[in-house]
Amino acid sequence: MPKRHSRQINNLFPLSERGADVAALVAGLLLALAFSPFDLFPFAVIAPTALFYLWQEGFAARAAWRGFLFGCGMFGIGVSWVYVSMHNFGNMPAPLAAFATALLVAGLALYPALLGYLQARLFKREGMLHAVLVLPALWVLFEWWRGWFLSGFPWLNLGYSQVDTPLAGYAPLAGVYGVSLAVALSAGFIVACFRDRRRAVVWMALFVVVWVGGLILERIEWAEPEGATLHAALVQGNVPLREKWDPTQRAAILERYRQLSLAAAPSELIVWPEAAIPTTINQLDPDYLSGLREFARSHKTDFLIGVIERDANRRDYYNSVIALGASEGVYRKQHLVPFGEYVPLKPFFYWLMSNLQIPMSDLSPAPAPQSPLMAAGRTIAVSVCYEDAFGEELIRELPQASLLVNVSEDAWFGESLAPHQRLQMARLRALETARPMLRAANTGPSAAIDHRGQMIARSPQFRTTLLRTEIQPMRGTTPYVRDGNLPVVLFAGFLLTAGWISSRRRR
Repeated sequence: MPKRHSRQINNLFPLSERGADVAALVAGLLLALAFSPFDLFPFAVIAPTALFYLWQEGFAARAAWRGFLFGCGMFGIGVSWVYVSMHNFGNMPAPLAAFATALLVAGLALYPALLGYLQARLFKREGMLHAVLVLPALWVLFEWWRGWFLSGFPWLNLGYSQVDTPLAGYAPLAGVYGVSLAVALSAGFIVACFRDRRRAVVWMALFVVVWVGGLILERIEWAEPEGATLHAALVQGNVPLREKWDPTQRAAILERYRQLSLAAAPSELIVWPEAAIPTTINQLDPDYLSGLREFARSHKTDFLIGVIERDANRRDYYNSVIALGASEGVYRKQHLVPFGEYVPLKPFFYWLMSNLQIPMSDLSPAPAPQSPLMAAGRTIAVSVCYEDAFGEELIRELPQASLLVNVSEDAWFGESLAPHQRLQMARLRALETARPMLRAANTGPSAAIDHRGQMIARSPQFRTTLLRTEIQPMRGTTPYVRDGNLPVVLFAGFLLTAGWISSRRRR
């Protein structure tokens, strides 16, 4: 038995067991490069192809180990920004921040590890249906699981890497998981080509069908213009975090935003970033907001402003967006950031939070549902910070809303990968919903994205900027807006069932 365990894993690409382990780690490292800011999207197909190929043989424990190594490479690079947030801006000591980041990476790597174990333990891997049905289906189901389990962490889903490829055409149909399934199927067909060279033409033809299908779907217009184009301005204050909550800097920060907004006229909509006002709105001088209201009335414009609210009765704090102008209202953030805005399982993670210095880190989630905000005569679906990473939550305000607006505080990520990854995710949200998105971030990049996920305007990072843009609100319902993630989850379940039945018959 030990001799069998140490043999070369295949004849086409002869590798020792250790060599295959190294290959799995390298594949994971390469997958991280498929996402922004690198945008080497072919690696999103190549890396899973390598892992699927390595999973075709070997014991279940070895498959789990290779999945874990793959995950360590993928998340070790892809979420390295967590260290930047904890150490550079949360003031956590470097060794402890490195340990906490490694703990997170290892935890996320358990997903591909468990996937590898299950596909080897529960399914017979002879025949090509394992590569083209079981592995793509399990991959998507595990992405979906990771997107909601323990509050959810939907980072580095394969689909996000494809916003500029034909596979993006699947986004309005089945969301990011539908695009991920197209990528995973592509990887499975390539594996089948290598392992079943007699029918390689068939597998390659199916590969082409997946990509041509995306091209065809790209040509479908899922929505139509609603009214005239909207002139908007995104205010990027570029306020360093070390100054933002310093009471001595408050007046200067408020004046900076006011002056930038005055220069935005004659925009119909002016958007400030997340928590742009550096105090709770309850403690703000009422004259400041009165001045903004007067400016809005005289210039026929509306404001969307990120604020921190305090509920005087319940003494809860909310991360909110208020609308000022002709129509006033408030949106309160519902999906909070673990360890950044609230502490999950406080008895277990007290050690972590006692070493972090994060202001406004004990917020309350708003109860759902909330109505979309009205501003500039449009119905707007608002999200705060990484809420726009959860497409299934964003579509709750559709199809009523004709425009998406996200406000964010990306200063927490510094010069890391996260702001670029988040912008890529925002582009996918625009594709899924066939709605344009305005994204205002304190340190950037702020951006205007059209309903096809294309960038209309983008600001530089770490520069005080007023980004003016013109955008077309849209109306209509994509299949994803109507049905959410359910169809792709059911379809992946169908593929998995088909693979299971085939596996049982072979056994």
